[in-house]
Amino acid sequence: MKYNSTVTLKDGRACILRNGTASDGQALLEVFNRTHEQTDYLLSYPDEHEYTAEREAAFLQEKTESADEIELLAEVDGCVVGSAGIGCVGRKEKLRHRAEFGIGVDRAYWGLGIGRALTEACIACAQMAGYTQLELEVVAENRAALALYKSVGFEEYGRNPRGFRSRTGGWQELVLMRLELDALSREDLS
Repeated sequence: MKYNSTVTLKDGRACILRNGTASDGQALLEVFNRTHEQTDYLLSYPDEHEYTAEREAAFLQEKTESADEIELLAEVDGCVVGSAGIGCVGRKEKLRHRAEFGIGVDRAYWGLGIGRALTEACIACAQMAGYTQLELEVVAENRAALALYKSVGFEEYGRNPRGFRSRTGGWQELVLMRLELDALSREDLS
């Protein structure tokens, strides 16, 4: 799946949102490790990440060639500062209407609108791919992310009080959220 768009950030700079390609493997690896060092709200720790630049390149190439999955990169001033993607929950008939959403943005770029832009781009890509439901899990303490997801239409459908076990903070409650894509119109995303 291919995507390319430019958005203006709150500070006036341009941010290019584009699908990652094989040549972005090293940049994705670096931003992944950086974002996972900066917050305890993401799924894993950098030392648990087994990917190399070559494996990231293969991952990005696979997503670029996919008709229904994508990994988007956010690029500011020539640097990759975040990524987000959608992936199919399952290929069986009963599951193939559902996609998962994940995102990470470098802390130095928080508050500029990159998270919203990546989220909205992934929603649009999920719709183009024919999904009717987009899902995510977010740490309950992550108020900024919760507010963003609610503002674009995600709704909470459950909680897992022991969803994550943080190395430093113990149990982290996960909020399970979903967005019914078939209920959205194109105008809702503008």
